[in-house]
Amino acid sequence: MKTVHKIDIYTSSLCGFCYKAKSLLKRKNILFNEINIDIDHEKKKEMINRSKGKTSVPQIFFGNYHLGGCDDLYELEQKNGLEILNK
Repeated sequence: MKTVHKIDIYTSSLCGFCYKAKSLLKRKNILFNEINIDIDHEKKKEMINRSKGKTSVPQIFFGNYHLGGCDDLYELEQKNGLEILNK
């Protein structure tokens, strides 16, 4: 049975980096929970709290671990670090 890993990605509607990060996760068949901070401003506060003060989007979490933003996600991909998220 395949284990489902929980990825939370905080996004904004007009964010190109958010689109790029979500596209990579989709290409790798990694399930994620998208939290749009445009819709729910309480979620923006939640994101800032979880990321220890980061206000830019996307902010990406694996469980309680803060992966970072889009560049951090692509850097992890270059190191084949996303493979573990899809097992």
